[in-house]
Amino acid sequence: MRPSVPGILLIVIGLLFLLRNLGFDLHLGELFATWWPLALVALGVGMMFKNRRA
Repeated sequence: MRPSVPGILLIVIGLLFLLRNLGFDLHLGELFATWWPLALVALGVGMMFKNRRA
C-alpha cells in the first residue's frame, strides 16, 4: 500500500503544530516562506515518476 501525499502532508503539519504547542519555537511562517518551493519540486518529481510507472 502506497501512502498518500495529502495524508503525509497532514501528519507533518500536525507534528509541526504539536511541537510548537510543546514549547519548541519553530517560526512556522518563516519556515513556510523559506521552504514552500520545495513542495513544488517534490510535487513535480512525484508526478514525473508516477507517469513513468503507468
